[in-house]
Amino acid sequence: MGNVNVLKRGNVYQYKFEIASVGGKRKFINKSGFKTKAEAIESGNLAYTEYINAGVPFKECKMSYSDYLDYWLNNYCKTNLKYSTIQAYTTLINKYIKPKLGMYRLSTITSVRLNIFISDLVEEYEFSRSYFKNILKVIKGSFRDACDIYGMIKYNPALTIRLPRMDIEKEEVKHLYTLEEVTKILDRFKGQDAFTCSFLTSCFTGMRTGEVFALTWEDIDFEERIIHIKHSVYDKPRDDKGRWYIGTTKTISGTRDIYISTTLLEALKNFKKKQDYLKKIYGKKYIYYHKEEVTNSYGKVIETRIVENKKGYKYDNNIDLVFVKSNGRYTGTDLIKYPFKIIRNELGFKNCRFYDLRGSYATKILNNGIERREVADILGHKDVSTTENYYISSTSDTRKNATEVFDKLMKSDIIDEIVEYKI
Repeated sequence: MGNVNVLKRGNVYQYKFEIASVGGKRKFINKSGFKTKAEAIESGNLAYTEYINAGVPFKECKMSYSDYLDYWLNNYCKTNLKYSTIQAYTTLINKYIKPKLGMYRLSTITSVRLNIFISDLVEEYEFSRSYFKNILKVIKGSFRDACDIYGMIKYNPALTIRLPRMDIEKEEVKHLYTLEEVTKILDRFKGQDAFTCSFLTSCFTGMRTGEVFALTWEDIDFEERIIHIKHSVYDKPRDDKGRWYIGTTKTISGTRDIYISTTLLEALKNFKKKQDYLKKIYGKKYIYYHKEEVTNSYGKVIETRIVENKKGYKYDNNIDLVFVKSNGRYTGTDLIKYPFKIIRNELGFKNCRFYDLRGSYATKILNNGIERREVADILGHKDVSTTENYYISSTSDTRKNATEVFDKLMKSDIIDEIVEYKI
């Protein structure tokens, strides 16, 4: 096969190029009728490029990277990613990526330019390595799809970009709760039952924050001592029906069962007993909720939101949420916002978060003999080394043992007093 040839045929021009032979016979692609030689050359080169790409046409993309990112968010992200992930991507794009790279054409951005961008960003901001990795993830994903899905660029310049070496002090330091800190926090919030019980639930299971506040009483099997983790909550801008939505867990492996330790079992049982008592005390003033499906223009269910019941109406899709205020009011993860302001400012635990209870749980049981495979199953992780994935088996007995190991590590008079939830 050769390159494109242009011939004059009377008053017009024709392009012609050879393609793969079929049955030993030479084959050509040609087209005539072009008024000028330049037109024939341009069309012939485009046709040849399409041929060598197995029939997929390639057109040089003159779109700016900024406009492409908007296109990518609307056409790929919104149909493949969860709402919270889209919001996080949008923030990273608008704050860091568009201001530095958005003005360039998508097709002109090179791997050198991308490596300069990420290096400059690391120098400019004191973020954790994981935060920079998220920015890198957006860049890599957007260029991958521009190349592999949309065919807007011939090669992916983001394939070779890496984070530069970072100073240790820039690394994110996660807070590991001590028994003394947990005791002090619970002592400070005596009487705020929904907060202390949600705190204990995360503390004694390592559940994600969104998973804790998505729990319903149907998810908790007191007889078998199991929490069925199937959902997570997230919020969107408020409208007349509220702002809380309930969706799937963060990952497929996030859907799992967790065994309930003795202390947490007592806490949840007593908290439910008190909640049932408060329902009787508040009577018609107690607030209940139901699930409402949100559909797109095709009638497909895309989200499920949590909506307050109207007085006097009956609903088929009621949801009995665990962590609500005394009058039944559901505030999602907002329940922990004010307590953690006090924890940081009054109690002096400056860098701690509710989410750090998850890491504290994992660290404690790992340091006390529980295998990594067990911890991965409890936390809903699948990222364990190949050896552990194939040669260490997780069983219900060992996971039960993990919860009891942690239970023994977290014994204190304050915890014993709190979990009674006296009426």
